[in-house]
Amino acid sequence: MRFLFRWIKRLVLLLVILIIGLLSPLAYIETMCRPQGEALAYTPLVGPEWHRPEGRTLLTYPEWHIVHAYDDYAEVIRTGEPHQFGFLSSITGFWSSLCSLSQTSGSHGGFDWTTKQTIYTIGVSFTAELLLKAAYEETVGRVATWIRGVEQAPLDDLSARQASDYASFLQQVPWYKWDFTRDAAALDAAATGVWRDRERRFALGIEYRVKAAYAKVIEAAVASVGADQLRLRAVVTGMPEADLSALPDVQVIATRPEGIEIEAPRYCAFTRLAETIARAGGSFVEIAGNDDIMFTVISKEPGQSGEIHSFQRQGNSGIRNLILLPVADLTAALRALPEGALEHIHDY
Repeated sequence: MRFLFRWIKRLVLLLVILIIGLLSPLAYIETMCRPQGEALAYTPLVGPEWHRPEGRTLLTYPEWHIVHAYDDYAEVIRTGEPHQFGFLSSITGFWSSLCSLSQTSGSHGGFDWTTKQTIYTIGVSFTAELLLKAAYEETVGRVATWIRGVEQAPLDDLSARQASDYASFLQQVPWYKWDFTRDAAALDAAATGVWRDRERRFALGIEYRVKAAYAKVIEAAVASVGADQLRLRAVVTGMPEADLSALPDVQVIATRPEGIEIEAPRYCAFTRLAETIARAGGSFVEIAGNDDIMFTVISKEPGQSGEIHSFQRQGNSGIRNLILLPVADLTAALRALPEGALEHIHDY
């Protein structure tokens, strides 16, 4: 009994240490990354039902950091091995960027508790997932690649394609809508008798099935509180109403003295729309009832104008820069960017 009790105490101690480790970034953000500055008054042009808190343009990034991490991971394993991905640097990138964003949010309405709950939850989940994945891929997974040899096994290629498809899916659709069960079944169907395929089928099969179960929980939780609105209102100038009406999935709402109010899709679709408006010579007066906005660009070096934070990408070349500027300056900034440099506009 004493032997069993000692092991129970050790397991409890280990669990406590793990919990403290996972929660320590939250304590750091709360104590060392407090919002700075006071919010400036601004009266939205759009109705209150279309106004989103301005700080959200900053605080949507952490979720996109996870999207970008999956994209980086997919690129790494396309030609390399899972253990070559920097799991720890991806984790620190999440929390270091959140620190900068939290500090900057002070002059844009602050970092409200409801948003904190969401970001802290996904941050801890992301950290735990990558730590578990790192622990496995750096040990058992690495040994499996040694046994396999230089040539990729069929499930190496399949898992790389699945990772790439998943990263593309996340650009516009929430992660919990991905069919992880289908991916697990595809592994089962494509596996051969070689050791690496058996190992990939076992490890990734467990990962996919756990995520499938967790996705159902999250989807049910989102359904109970209501999903995010998929469209936004913006005010545009410098373009005829007919040209705006002709843009895909754009609806002209009203003509104002300040410009033309439009309704448009959010997320990745809005990024592409803003590029189109910029090329046509248009400008935004307001987006989602706000006069400041953040976007990310890929450059060869840090230190871009308006930059709040930057770090090196993995697998993909270049440095990701988080840039904050007035909405009125957005399209001029987009026109000045090199082709393909714009990554995402964070539309609240």
